[in-house]
Amino acid sequence: MTKEEVLAKLKFDVELRGFSKHTQAEYYTKVKLFQNHFDKPATELGVEDVRQFLHYLSTVKKVAPETVNTYNSGLRFLYGVTLNVNLNHRQIPRHRKPRKLPDILTQEEIQALFNACDNLRDKCILMTLYGAGLRLSEVASLKVSDIHSAKMQLFIRNAKGSKDRYALLSQANLEMLRAYWKAYHPKEWLFYSRNHTDTHLTSRAVENLFNKYVKKANITKNVTVHTMRHSFATHLLESGTSIYHIKQLLGH
Repeated sequence: MTKEEVLAKLKFDVELRGFSKHTQAEYYTKVKLFQNHFDKPATELGVEDVRQFLHYLSTVKKVAPETVNTYNSGLRFLYGVTLNVNLNHRQIPRHRKPRKLPDILTQEEIQALFNACDNLRDKCILMTLYGAGLRLSEVASLKVSDIHSAKMQLFIRNAKGSKDRYALLSQANLEMLRAYWKAYHPKEWLFYSRNHTDTHLTSRAVENLFNKYVKKANITKNVTVHTMRHSFATHLLESGTSIYHIKQLLGH
């Protein structure tokens, strides 16, 4: 098999399993990079090559443990399912993630982040991220039709684990979304690409604007886009919301 044939077979298998679009793209990209690293199709590579590649990612490229684990999962699926090769998983262990409490933004810091925004669109994206406790990919792929103003909910389709759910839509967030709609007139995708209005915003674009405003707001904590989700949950807990209800809102 050629490298392209391996990828085509992998694509078929992840679609057959009904994996989320995000997982499909992750596995495809990781396997493609693995093959390109050795410039060989995976059929000509084995467990020792997988071990060397994962070691290279960790020690040379300094890739984060959770990302190395994504490579690991993709390669396990490739060999175990697509190529039907029985790998010894003990030889390709997953990285242990260091367990430490995430940094949380205070409500004052969240407001400072909103105030730092240059335009209504960016402010609306950040407010929706925080106000609904969304994951990065979830806010990027929201559709206009996902806003259920009568029920004060956002419909989150095909979230982690390929599950749909409803997220919280506050009155302040709804008013901001209405102002955004009047100014930008989104059609299908709520937050569309500036270059291609028929496609949704990429996760990388959301990361970039978040990092831009963290710096502009003079926030020195070690935070990522996912910090908004942690902060949302923490602030709800502090306000007396039950853990069970918070877990439902987060899709856990």
